[in-house]
Amino acid sequence: MSEAHLPEPAPGDLSREEIMSALFAQLVMQQANMAMMLLGKVPHPETGQVIKDIDAARLFIDQLEMLEVKTKGNLSNEEAGLLKQSLMSSRLAFVQAMDSPQPQGSPKPAEPASPPPSAPAADPAQAAAAEDDHRKKFSKKY
Repeated sequence: MSEAHLPEPAPGDLSREEIMSALFAQLVMQQANMAMMLLGKVPHPETGQVIKDIDAARLFIDQLEMLEVKTKGNLSNEEAGLLKQSLMSSRLAFVQAMDSPQPQGSPKPAEPASPPPSAPAADPAQAAAAEDDHRKKFSKKY
């Protein structure tokens, strides 16, 4: 307790540039944290459950990528570094989540239990090939 604490600057003491920089950092961290939570890397803050929703996580990562493209050349070194690091860690977590199995206890994506009655019965090899083709079409690798 013998340490001298520096008073925090009042909001009125900050320049507009400092406020905008802090808000930008908050936005980047919010997007990165949401991506990590949806990739199953961080438990949900309210429920404590691990959630894995790859498509929703991809949306947050894509938004970070959009911020990087749209703000190129307009960021300070610290802001650009934060954005770059957040993107790298989010992309790495995305690749790891794509390679790992679905965590136990988390909701799985809705899949039909069996083909609709009107659909012709497919050969298991054809079904597997169609599933692989579907995954190839709609999975984005970072």
